[in-house]
Amino acid sequence: MDLLVKKSALAETMLMAAKLPAVADGEIELKVDLFSLTANNITYGAFGDFLKYWQFYPAPEGWGRVPVWGFATVTESRSPHVKAGERVYGYLPMSTLFRLKPGARRHGGFSDESAHRAGLAPVYNGYVFNAEDPLYEADTEALQVLFRPLFTTSFLIDDFIADNGYFGAKQVVFSSASAKTSYAAAQLLKARGDVKVIGLTSPGNVAFTQKLGFYDRVVPYGEIGSLDGSVPAVFVDIAGDASVRAAVHRTFADKLTYSCAVGATHWDAPRADEKLPGPQPQMFFAPSIVQKRIADWGGAGFQQRVGAAWGAFLPTAAKTTRVVEGRGLEAAAKVFADLATAKAKPDDGHVIRLAWE
Repeated sequence: MDLLVKKSALAETMLMAAKLPAVADGEIELKVDLFSLTANNITYGAFGDFLKYWQFYPAPEGWGRVPVWGFATVTESRSPHVKAGERVYGYLPMSTLFRLKPGARRHGGFSDESAHRAGLAPVYNGYVFNAEDPLYEADTEALQVLFRPLFTTSFLIDDFIADNGYFGAKQVVFSSASAKTSYAAAQLLKARGDVKVIGLTSPGNVAFTQKLGFYDRVVPYGEIGSLDGSVPAVFVDIAGDASVRAAVHRTFADKLTYSCAVGATHWDAPRADEKLPGPQPQMFFAPSIVQKRIADWGGAGFQQRVGAAWGAFLPTAAKTTRVVEGRGLEAAAKVFADLATAKAKPDDGHVIRLAWE
């Protein structure tokens, strides 16, 4: 069974039964156990064509299978590299069952070598065995699926901005400040102590975002003009809302030293291609930053740095999030629609369990 999302209207979903052929030589079949649904998955849908997210798990014309992060167990293997019963963490479909074609085991995991995924971002093709994963802890599975993929992006945003000397700015402004990707990156930047961190959010999320304590100031979207536009700033755009982006660019103009387009939590907001004051937005593509840092630090060095930061962040994740567990793809459909229509509460962390005792 697959949960399909309408590409032109992300809040519309459909359950579809799929008959899989016999497992081919070199393939494995996996059952999905647990995955998270966050604003990050809405971004995957919004940028599905541009960043090729729809290609990971093909679907009928006009529909897509939005990838999710979670755990899956191998039910059948015709691969010499993976045994039935082994469990992995990685990039999954919202489906009960799916197939992969594992390459050789390396560094506690493997890469999917399915033909349709050739040429896609390698970071999304990697799967890690729970038994060999230094970040895996059985009692924090929900927090892992909720925050681990987001936190890696947050880690990369913080590293990218700091590595570039904050682009000469004195403050970093985040849109969609209540989103987990935003506030994890904000926490990392604030801990450096080099710049002020400003959060932009909807009026209903101001109190929650202020309570986090990761921002020096939290501002509702309607009050962007109250920011001091004379202080050089970097804009990290998680919302992808043209009106918010334009307001930030108008407020700072030439004092905006860099505009970083990361997400699209406001996926249904207009995305006008108007010429904006100041620097034009540059797309942030996490996999390319990962490749750069692996070249700089080596694979083990990169994992060590992310792991250390993750270990320090985990208590914060537990403190700021109320885990809400749903069961079955029907529950996933409702949560996804709530996220797509901005009805989900920022302090709720939604996980979906498809297999349980």
